[in-house]
Amino acid sequence: MTSLNVGRIGALILGLFMPCSKLATAQTATTSGTVRSTPIRSTAMTQPNAAERPSTSAEAIRSFHVHFSDIELADLKRRVTATRWPTRETVADQSQGVQLATMEKLARYWANEYDWRKGEAKLNSYPQFVTNIDGVDIHFIHVRSKEKNAMPIIITHGWPGSIVEQLKVIDPLTNPTAHGGSASDAFDVVIPSLPGYGFSGQPTTTGWDPIRVAHAWIELMKRLGYTRYVAQGGDWGNAVTEQMALIAPPALVGIHTNMPATLPSDVEKALAAGGAAPSGLSADEKHAYDQLDSFYKHGLGYANEMANRPQTLYGIGDSPVGMAAWMLDHDATSLALISRVFDGQPEGLTRDDVLDNITLYWLTNTTVSSARLYWESKLAFFTPKGIKIPVAVSAFPDELYQAPQSWTEKAYPNLIFYNKQPKGGHFAAWEQPQLLVSDLRAAFKSLR
Repeated sequence: MTSLNVGRIGALILGLFMPCSKLATAQTATTSGTVRSTPIRSTAMTQPNAAERPSTSAEAIRSFHVHFSDIELADLKRRVTATRWPTRETVADQSQGVQLATMEKLARYWANEYDWRKGEAKLNSYPQFVTNIDGVDIHFIHVRSKEKNAMPIIITHGWPGSIVEQLKVIDPLTNPTAHGGSASDAFDVVIPSLPGYGFSGQPTTTGWDPIRVAHAWIELMKRLGYTRYVAQGGDWGNAVTEQMALIAPPALVGIHTNMPATLPSDVEKALAAGGAAPSGLSADEKHAYDQLDSFYKHGLGYANEMANRPQTLYGIGDSPVGMAAWMLDHDATSLALISRVFDGQPEGLTRDDVLDNITLYWLTNTTVSSARLYWESKLAFFTPKGIKIPVAVSAFPDELYQAPQSWTEKAYPNLIFYNKQPKGGHFAAWEQPQLLVSDLRAAFKSLR
């Protein structure tokens, strides 16, 4: 695939911003505790505290506890062990995709050493809740700081991520004095699962695009009683967070993104044509152009398929190793990092980090439902949207592109913070949580 001018992915990457439409009606997906279905859920846990107990039953917030049966875990192990492997790639690099050796190491560890119960316990160590918004159950983690005047923040993951991505930033944000910060750096943290992802409901009607999710998140923060807050996201989390900024509820005072939308129009056109970079680019701008040019030409296969035919992905919904390979192949630098992890090299991620996220997708049966967000969205990932509220940006070097400060300042006229990080990639909160936390503290200090 050498061009973006195909089907829905052209709209995803290069399309113009569309004004938000009215919310439509959706229904939550049916759940069950059967093998390979959605998880066995318990809502008969402790009652929500007063802040989590709205006044009407229609807005009820229920406690949530993660548990999957031993039968489901045994079925996963059986399927991993029974994988039918293809022959080895005919090249010595990753140009044909995720290498066989990487997947064999991942599968061997997954089947023989990995313990989901540890990941499950980690999730259950945080207060979790579910509330129905616009007809879909929305799952979220909500951790309040013990510090007075903590700033509320809603953090949104992307694909192939999940709430697992953000777990490492929760304690440093809510308990800053234990992590090199001061009490004045404290945040209350809300981390929802996107509709169709993780423990949130799977919409059974169309219309759940980032604009609709943004409306849902605004409603969620309202139900939690927050009258002044900030938002953060990368990947789809950036798309949702930027839409929240465009809706501009009075309570949202600023946003932070680690995957900003900053492409100037001439750069956008050159990338769409697949040609040479425009003349006159600085070194940082030329580097960003080259990163995106490579991604557009060689890294968009998964997005093309999910944007056009997400329901066709039955195979990776039925094979855990097939699903894992699909998820690992999101972008070249993340794949290279994860491959090093399974080669035993120390990185920002561990083998358990990677498999906690993959296993969550498998056990919740959200391979196809999560892919539908690509089909739903008509927004451009990298085109400036005209956001007027305060914006903060962290530019990581191994993101799909490291946004130059020059482009960022033009894309966000009310830019209050920009930091070009020395290390880190697409999954910033997961891979480099200390760097992201440091940026969030600095970025929002002026808004407290």
